[in-house]
Amino acid sequence: MQKIYAATMINTGGRSGESHSPNHSFELNIEQPGSKVSGTNPEELFAAGYSACFNSALDYIKKSDGINGSSTVKVRVSLYNQSQNEIPDVVLGVEIKGVIEGISLDKAQALLNKAHETCPYSRAVKGNIEVSVEAVDQI
Repeated sequence: MQKIYAATMINTGGRSGESHSPNHSFELNIEQPGSKVSGTNPEELFAAGYSACFNSALDYIKKSDGINGSSTVKVRVSLYNQSQNEIPDVVLGVEIKGVIEGISLDKAQALLNKAHETCPYSRAVKGNIEVSVEAVDQI
């Protein structure tokens, strides 16, 4: 396997800290989920990356099927606590909704399912977390 790209981020302070690239060209304040003061959280970052990656995979699938309609993908990342103890046992869940202009919902669902098979994020989480994929009329 040949590595074609690698990205690095550095975090201090966990969910109440900051993350930055090694050259500081990208810096973020990190907050607890739901606190919304002046930063983001790991779930929002995961959703942003997943939605971009998934939509790029979908572009390849559309192109291979001769579909030219533009697509929009919304990814919702949720945290679920499975624990009844003081120490949380938290897992992620992902909902993917996609719109593809100019085709039926059935055809869009088929293309979204193919994208889910090829997207690197989808492949990384396969069998580890619940992911739903749904074609919709609008986001």
